[in-house]
Amino acid sequence: MKKMTMLFAGFCAVSACGGGAAGTPVATPPVVAAPVIPAIPAGGVPSGWKLVWADEFDVDGLPSAAKWDFDTSRNKLGWYNNELQYYARDRPENARIAGGKLIITALKEKLSGAADYGGQSYTSARMLTRGKVEWTYGFFEIRAKLPCGLGTWPAIWMLGQAGDWPLQGEIDIMEHVGKKQGEVLGTVHTGAYNHVLGTQKGGSTMVPDACDVFHNYQLKWDAEQIVIGVDNHYYFQFANPKDGDVRKWPFSAPQYLLLNLAIGGDLGGPVNDAIFPVQMEIDYVRVYQP
Repeated sequence: MKKMTMLFAGFCAVSACGGGAAGTPVATPPVVAAPVIPAIPAGGVPSGWKLVWADEFDVDGLPSAAKWDFDTSRNKLGWYNNELQYYARDRPENARIAGGKLIITALKEKLSGAADYGGQSYTSARMLTRGKVEWTYGFFEIRAKLPCGLGTWPAIWMLGQAGDWPLQGEIDIMEHVGKKQGEVLGTVHTGAYNHVLGTQKGGSTMVPDACDVFHNYQLKWDAEQIVIGVDNHYYFQFANPKDGDVRKWPFSAPQYLLLNLAIGGDLGGPVNDAIFPVQMEIDYVRVYQP
């Protein structure tokens, strides 16, 4: 408003409005249309959309190397957000398929013999589809049972293909921490809206039995909006402002999927060592597109 007032005053100084002859045109501020917020869609797989990618985790053993990679890049340096875990690669103790489920397990142990060991007292796994498959838009459904216990921080989320955070965006389909058992978070991070600036956009919902039974964690993402929900109910909406500012909406480019179980850190908080081992179980991952 202050900027608009100064612009109007400048116009008056040049054309002498307010004291001129009758009929002198008076400048009026331009009318800026309010952004249109799209309607939140119905829950579940959108009508007419087809399954384009899935992992049903129906073959026992290590996760499929054709579909998943492991991120171990920060083990030596330490992980972001002051997290405390060492992320292992191709280690069944931390990530295996058994009984039709992917099981990501965090353990209290030190892999001091590993070449990239960074002094961590816990191990876990961080799986991702980067380099295997990425998507622009879609309906994503991940059926999972979460770990509980003080210090656990499981996440189902997406990152921009080139990894330029936060400019390429992050979509958190599900985060949960043991210190707030049952509270599930859905969040987006961009250049303009992120947790470093304290401007991230997100919502939360209560899933009281999230650690006891499986639930469907869902994202619908298209050119109009991002909506995040659980069991066919959306609780968070982030609309595309359509102003051309990629710092606000970087979500017109491919993103890849991540599944991980972090320990401690800025969000996970203090750790109770008596909880280990802890597991996140995933029944399936399914991706649909028009």
